[in-house]
Amino acid sequence: MKTFLLALTTALGLSSVAQAEDTPNLVTILASGEPQTQLMSMVLTMQSMQQGSNAHILLCGPAGDLALKEAPASATAPQAPRDMSPQRLMQNIMQSGATVEVCAIYLPNKGVEPTALLDGITAAAPPEMAARMLAPNTRIMSF
Repeated sequence: MKTFLLALTTALGLSSVAQAEDTPNLVTILASGEPQTQLMSMVLTMQSMQQGSNAHILLCGPAGDLALKEAPASATAPQAPRDMSPQRLMQNIMQSGATVEVCAIYLPNKGVEPTALLDGITAAAPPEMAARMLAPNTRIMSF
């Protein structure tokens, strides 16, 4: 009986590892300051999550402004056809389990402190971000 339970536990453990490896990972890198591009990157990221991927968003350059508590109007203005702003959809994606970070050089070059960022958003650590990008079963979308 012990042998059977050990075999079953091992099989279940390997099954969950295989499932974790089968789950696609998506890294969305957004640097564009153009609101339609920002929104479309969020739409595709959300659709990817709804189809089973894990998502991580990296905001760089002008797109980093999406992460600000006091974001510019271009980040918060609703767009057709669903009256959703890039920032609001990004926040919805975060609530669905995605991680959002700004590039490591964003805050010092913007001249703001981490407290300027929305709750739950931090600056990316380059070694961890590089590892995430190089991990097996990872797709990268760049806008």
